[in-house]
Amino acid sequence: MKDLIELGGDGLLALLHGKNGESLIPKPFERDIFLLDTHVAGTTHIEGIDELELYLKSGDRLNLFREPDNPYDEFAILIKTMDGVKIGYIPQKDNIIFARLMDAGKLFWGKITEKEKKGNWLRIKIQVFMHE
Repeated sequence: MKDLIELGGDGLLALLHGKNGESLIPKPFERDIFLLDTHVAGTTHIEGIDELELYLKSGDRLNLFREPDNPYDEFAILIKTMDGVKIGYIPQKDNIIFARLMDAGKLFWGKITEKEKKGNWLRIKIQVFMHE
């Protein structure tokens, strides 16, 4: 029995708490809910976006983070790649309700659906999902 509950091993606690405290066992009724098609705002202000563009692929998953102390938008939602690289924000016109839900503990993520270079602007289209 001791082998089953050993911390840091392959025992029961490792199964229940997985990597970074996330359970490896899906919760009943756990799902991702599609909410919105939009684009990444602010890509022209990201240093090195031209080099980063080569590594962004359709289907790539994106992490979304609240940035309540943003001086330009109190409802700002930061978008980062899975490697933690900032690529921009959810557009201000789309972020108020999502920001309030995130502040209440809801988890959101995004997925790249398309990218297109228009002059100096990299347009990255994404889908936004809520994990429930």
